[in-house]
Amino acid sequence: MEIYITIVLRTLLFYALILLIFRFMGKREIGELSILDLVVFIMIAELAVVAIEDPEKNMLQNIVPMLLLMLIQIVLAVFSLKSKRFRDLVDGQPTIIINRGKIDEQAMRKQRYNFDDLLTQLRDKNIRSIADVEFAILESSGSLSVIEKDKSNPNKDGDITIPLVVDGAIDDENIKRINKTNLWLRQELKKKGYRDIKKISFCSYENGKFFVDIMDEE
Repeated sequence: MEIYITIVLRTLLFYALILLIFRFMGKREIGELSILDLVVFIMIAELAVVAIEDPEKNMLQNIVPMLLLMLIQIVLAVFSLKSKRFRDLVDGQPTIIINRGKIDEQAMRKQRYNFDDLLTQLRDKNIRSIADVEFAILESSGSLSVIEKDKSNPNKDGDITIPLVVDGAIDDENIKRINKTNLWLRQELKKKGYRDIKKISFCSYENGKFFVDIMDEE
């Protein structure tokens, strides 16, 4: 009987501890978990299960690595906030699967994403036909963001916000997508009074217009 009481108490303790750890690591929806988040969550859960299944084992041997994993995740999350390059390395970048109604098969192959995956995620969004899609973007979380065609005006070209600068770094791939160059972007920003790219937190381009946000001064 004593062993069952121990298991119950350990279960309650680790349940409370895991809730506390996840609270410290920040609020994230399940669909938005990065690879780092997922790995840490799985390892923490495994450590908790092992501690509950083995009542004879000293709990500190499991609590210490759980807290260490929490610390690692928080430190890496800070790195991820500070560095887009690190964020892209760990989480990957969003990929345009359908661009202005045209499917990019090369992008799909690169992401090991097939037509069954595409159709399934479109059905989840109540979209019956690929022909109705103007843009489909495979996010780094694995979710699919979809912009439908404007059926009221079929001759109107669809537009999408294109990030050109993120965290002070130019996104060369997105510049190529809009058939522009790095030099063009720098010249356009200089005309608008933005001479130092590193001071720009976010710059996007849509409908021929720029949106620019300057980094906060620390």
